[in-house]
Amino acid sequence: MRNKKTLVLMEIAIFGALAFVLDFIAFKMPQGGSVSLVMIPLVLMTFRRGIGAGIATGLLVGLLQILAGPSVAPLTFGFVVMQVILDYLLAYAVVGFAGVMRGMYLKGLKAEKKGKMVAAVVIGTLIASILRYLVHVTTGYLFFGMYAEGNPLVYSIVYNATYMIPLFLLTAAVCSVLFITAPRLTNPEL
Repeated sequence: MRNKKTLVLMEIAIFGALAFVLDFIAFKMPQGGSVSLVMIPLVLMTFRRGIGAGIATGLLVGLLQILAGPSVAPLTFGFVVMQVILDYLLAYAVVGFAGVMRGMYLKGLKAEKKGKMVAAVVIGTLIASILRYLVHVTTGYLFFGMYAEGNPLVYSIVYNATYMIPLFLLTAAVCSVLFITAPRLTNPEL
């Protein structure tokens, strides 16, 4: 039992580090934000080991992002701390909720139904992307609304959609292909 826990912790560390590095391979958006490969290892870990491991991996990525030097709003210390917690720790941790579709994916894998597998991956990635998007919209509204032209909520919704929609599409496509062609990645028992 202890070896399995150690193995899961090692996988969290490896997938977290991989996600952090893949975040540097990014398409920068003109208004800010970027479309990167960061969510692929997070979704993979979630489908491999479940929601808890996915959340832990996301928290690790968030911590690594903080250590790398996040940009924060010029507000009081308390606001900065809250912005960092929301925009980095929570935003990456919620990607672990893609794992709510893990059961459907594993059933499709066992029955060798690729359509069911792809549907589970896409829906799980959509859930994770929506949750992450909501966190970013919230932080955009609360902490960066002062920079918005017009309504701060509408600005945050549009601004964050410009990179979260392409990020979802990229992650869903890559994970679908990856999980279909290499199902061993998602099944730690093989």
